[in-house]
Amino acid sequence: MEHVLGFVALAAGLIIGLGAIGACIGIGLMGGKYIEASARQPELMNALQTKMFLLAGLIDAAFLIGVGIAMMFAFANPFQLVAG
Repeated sequence: MEHVLGFVALAAGLIIGLGAIGACIGIGLMGGKYIEASARQPELMNALQTKMFLLAGLIDAAFLIGVGIAMMFAFANPFQLVAG
C-alpha cells in the first residue's frame, strides 16, 4: 500500500514538473518568434500580439489541466485500495 502512494506522489511530481518545463519552453520560444516577427514586419504587430496571447493562454491551460489531474491523483487517489 505504501509503495502505491509513493508512486502516486512521484507521478504527480512528474506531471507538474514536466508540464511546467514544457509550458515555459513553449511560451519562451513563442515569445522569441513574436519579437523576431515584430522586428521584421512592425505593421503586423497587433495581429501577431493577439495570436500570441491566445496561444499563451492555451499553452498555460494545458499545463493547468495537468496540475488538476496531478492534484486529483494526490488527494482523491483512485489507486488506493478500499479496506473492507
